[in-house]
Amino acid sequence: MINFKQTANFIWEIANLLRGDYKQSDYGKVILPLTVLRRLDCVLSPTKQKVLDYLPKLQSTKVQNVDPILNKVAKHNFHNRSKYDFEKLVADPDNIAANLRNFINGFSENAREIIEYFEFDKQIDRLEKSNLLYLVVKRFQEVDMHPDTMSNVEAGYLFEELIRKFAEISNETAGEHFTPREVIRLMVNLLFMADKDVLTQAGIVKTLYDPAGGTGGMLTVADEYVRELNPDSRLELFGQEINPESYAIFKADMLIKGQNASNVKFGNSFTDDGLEDHQFDYMLSNPPFGVSWKKVQKQIKKEYEDLGFSGRFGAGLPRVSDGSLLFLQHMMSKMKQNEQGTRLAIVFNGSPLFTGSAGSGESEIRRWVIENDMLEAIIALPDQLFYNTGISTYIWVVDNRKRPERKGKVQMINAVSMFKKMSKSLGNKRNMISKAQIAKITQIYGDFEEGKYCKIFDNEDFGYSRITVERPERDDNGEIITDRKGNPKADSSLRDYENVPLKEDIEEYFNSEVLPHVPDAWIDHSKTKIGYEINFTRYFYEYTPLRSTSEIRADILKLKDQMTGQTLKAIN
Repeated sequence: MINFKQTANFIWEIANLLRGDYKQSDYGKVILPLTVLRRLDCVLSPTKQKVLDYLPKLQSTKVQNVDPILNKVAKHNFHNRSKYDFEKLVADPDNIAANLRNFINGFSENAREIIEYFEFDKQIDRLEKSNLLYLVVKRFQEVDMHPDTMSNVEAGYLFEELIRKFAEISNETAGEHFTPREVIRLMVNLLFMADKDVLTQAGIVKTLYDPAGGTGGMLTVADEYVRELNPDSRLELFGQEINPESYAIFKADMLIKGQNASNVKFGNSFTDDGLEDHQFDYMLSNPPFGVSWKKVQKQIKKEYEDLGFSGRFGAGLPRVSDGSLLFLQHMMSKMKQNEQGTRLAIVFNGSPLFTGSAGSGESEIRRWVIENDMLEAIIALPDQLFYNTGISTYIWVVDNRKRPERKGKVQMINAVSMFKKMSKSLGNKRNMISKAQIAKITQIYGDFEEGKYCKIFDNEDFGYSRITVERPERDDNGEIITDRKGNPKADSSLRDYENVPLKEDIEEYFNSEVLPHVPDAWIDHSKTKIGYEINFTRYFYEYTPLRSTSEIRADILKLKDQMTGQTLKAIN
């Protein structure tokens, strides 16, 4: 059995051949597709000749799609019908470019598509012009990735290790497709913790989906978790990704691991849902923070207006500048409505917690999630965890079949202080969460008890009534102006608003908090709106008493004496 890290290091060394002709951040454009090609080549080698021998039989038939037939001969869900493999490629150095293209074109469509999305044909030209193509292919031919020495799981680990390395040297783009592994591990722990009794059943099969899959890292970590928990289980992975290169890596990783790569779809999850009408047992995602959805505004508004809750966005539309809560609604539309239901974990920045006043799209979405008792927990993470941003982030755990003790409740966990400083920064990533800290946060979540880092609230605690407080319009003599019915006319310039917690009586609040200050005011009940916001910082605020005047004076005098002493010493 090959040590996948040693193999990853060997492949990493091949990248040194590119130095001078390629920027470090572009190494992956060569190394990743060639790693895929070499693994597929090794996997197919035992049956490659059988496929070639079977080809003449198909030429005399009228079968339009030969891929399923040749896949069966190859004993895999892909095949290659080119006469070339890596050994034959390096045996003909003078024609390496043409033969490599022939080899790539010989793959079945599902595998060939991956290489096309990598846009590897451009790299073939570039490598050839730099006299590097043969050298690089020859080194890859020396990498043993045959199934008898490297399992699908180990090959997946190898690929993940390379993705991680390339992401780390490309800090400016790493965050676009690479979520820190410790964040994913924490999310996976939270997602699966309540279902360990289900996941340890013999032969259990569950589904997991990520609508912003990146390179597939979240699904990979989740798959590892379930395999470790129960080797006799299977997690079927599904996802979608909009970036072509990330999609290629994602799909290649699935193919390498023996997963059904056709479960990975390309395109915008909002406007081209590749898994429409699918429902899943679990979902994980780290969608882009604060990304505008203006380009797809027309399609999304049409679905909202035409379909309402029969579509995905019935709860409301957030402002165009931030589509985070669209991702949440999209995922929730794929929740199973059976007895077990669906659990999901998603990473957001702070905006979805509180942006938007009562009646706004954001507030209405929060209201729908909370009033339907689907928000289970929110975990505040340390800042500077991600590669492309230093802002604070939050994990939302959503469940449409909460356990009895959690019904009507939302758990808040403050984990902002649970991190370790990294010895070397990676872009904006200066902090990480250790394994012990992951375990601590997971335990706090599982214990479901209030403490220093945990608060438990009723659903209604996040809601409020936004009341409109009116005051009368007065004439030049200070007299109240009334309408025909004798009711005072409201002066819009004096209009004010108050947020009254849902648990408080509106009239009692008004009488105690408003009337003592403005006795002529009244509430226009026709304008009252219900809003929901999650003011996380307020829930964990700890008051620090101000220092007394005597303490401050003592410190000033002490500092003055020190400065005087230093001055006298300098003079002497």
